[in-house]
Amino acid sequence: MTTVGKILVLLIMAFSLILSAISTVVFTTSKNWKEATAAEKKKVGDATAKLSDQAAKTEAAQKELDAAKAKYEAQAKQQLDRIKAVEDANKLAQDQVTTAKSQVGVAEQTAKVALEEAEARRKETDLLREQKSAVEKQGNEFKLHTAELNDKIRELERVLETATRNNSDLRERVAKYSTLLRSNGLSDDISQVTGLESPPPVVGEVKRVEPTNRKLEISIGSNDGLVPGHELYLFRTSPRPEFIGKARVESVDPNQAVLHVIGNTYQGKKIQEGDIVSSTIKPRL
Repeated sequence: MTTVGKILVLLIMAFSLILSAISTVVFTTSKNWKEATAAEKKKVGDATAKLSDQAAKTEAAQKELDAAKAKYEAQAKQQLDRIKAVEDANKLAQDQVTTAKSQVGVAEQTAKVALEEAEARRKETDLLREQKSAVEKQGNEFKLHTAELNDKIRELERVLETATRNNSDLRERVAKYSTLLRSNGLSDDISQVTGLESPPPVVGEVKRVEPTNRKLEISIGSNDGLVPGHELYLFRTSPRPEFIGKARVESVDPNQAVLHVIGNTYQGKKIQEGDIVSSTIKPRL
């Protein structure tokens, strides 16, 4: 039951109570019940007419209410549709904003990388400029150095030319001296001539001795200044110091030499590995 129906029921009940009260009053006051009844009927008729009017108004109000409700529901649906459309638009806009933020982040990262690359290229360019300047400077120095070298080359060519002439003269003189020496029965071998000189101050050790006790190999050679013809003394230090003899250098290598014993060893002693050879009678041990 609607609110209007409830109101109508209450009105009817109220009119019924009023009618009962009026009847009671009429009977208690002993009035003419016909007149009272007529009057009451008239009132009831008026009340019924009013009730009918109220019912009509209520029905009209109900219709208006239904119409308003339908209109409200339509408007509400329309508003809901609009709200949904706005929400969809907002969601789309939010997605676009998120996408835009992501794109902005990517763009910022790309810009950062681009800036770093640009900075690296700028530094590389500066370095290349410095290297270019250094190379140009080196090129200028090289040109100057080349000019100096060309001058030195020309000077050395002149010196070489002079040295070549001097060498030719010296070769002619040496040939003449060699011819003169051979014609007088002398050797022109420079090693033999040098061997006649005193040996340098050296001390070495016997490394190997032939079974004949006539030849031995020592631990010093041409790097120490020995040449064929040098004579060295032989000593032994253990178990007691003693003189053994003397030997002459026959052939030399940079770090060793071969000696031949001169005459006999002292008291016929056998030369042993580890014995000392020296250019002086008292070797520096």
